[in-house]
Amino acid sequence: MSVIKQIADLQNLSHEELVSLWRTLCGNEPPASNRRFIIKRLAYRIQEIAYGGLSEEARAKMDAVLKCHGYDEFGMPKAASSRAQTRKDMPVIGSKLVREWNGRRYEVTTLRDGFEYEGRRYRSLSAIAKAITGTHWNGRAFFGLAGTKQPQRCLRNAR
Repeated sequence: MSVIKQIADLQNLSHEELVSLWRTLCGNEPPASNRRFIIKRLAYRIQEIAYGGLSEEARAKMDAVLKCHGYDEFGMPKAASSRAQTRKDMPVIGSKLVREWNGRRYEVTTLRDGFEYEGRRYRSLSAIAKAITGTHWNGRAFFGLAGTKQPQRCLRNAR
């Protein structure tokens, strides 16, 4: 059967059949149960088997970039708590960020998996800045954290 036909037939398989095919082609359990994700990755795997995969050098560079940005080998975000712990440019958990804006004082507490502002949890400082101002802001800049650390140069480290 041609590679194109195999890929086209993925759409017709049930979720259970897709998972079974994943186990056969990849040798493990799929990292997510999202149908679109499984189909995309299986389509790639079918082509990889037929035409060959990436070189070890290219694979190592991709892995380094993914790791640097908090993603696993499948391009899926790692748990929010582990990302928050590895972000060197964010304040220590429990820190209070204080900002005066338009004559009012705003306090935000850094949590393990995000931030707390006025009793609500937020995933990002940008979301809090938008809640305060009503417009989109870079949250790190709004709370005075921008420029405190240089961004990590992932591609340079991957060489």
